[in-house]
Amino acid sequence: MPDVRITIGGRSFEVACQEGEEHFLHAAATLLDAEAQTLVSQIGRLPEARMLLMSALMLADKTAALEDQLRAAEGRIKALEADRPAAAAEPAEPAAPGPGRIVELAARAEVLAARLEAAAS
Repeated sequence: MPDVRITIGGRSFEVACQEGEEHFLHAAATLLDAEAQTLVSQIGRLPEARMLLMSALMLADKTAALEDQLRAAEGRIKALEADRPAAAAEPAEPAAPGPGRIVELAARAEVLAARLEAAAS
């Protein structure tokens, strides 16, 4: 089990983690350190336990807000998905026009071209 040295709020800690998890530990420590640095810059030096507790609570608050946003987004997705089958039941245009449709489109294009030529004259 590897030991990893992390720095939070200007203080160094050595913690153990599972093999291959070092990157995640460093990423989590970076988040916690950002909160601790905010506290240290606003309040000054704090006892270690208080700094860690307040930093963790600040991160927990941000996490809770993100979870609320995620639940709201998931609700919107479910609502959109519930509306989608009704739209899918409507008849759709054919993916590729058949020979009759091509002739119709060509005739309409010729009429439009004739109108444009007449307007240009």
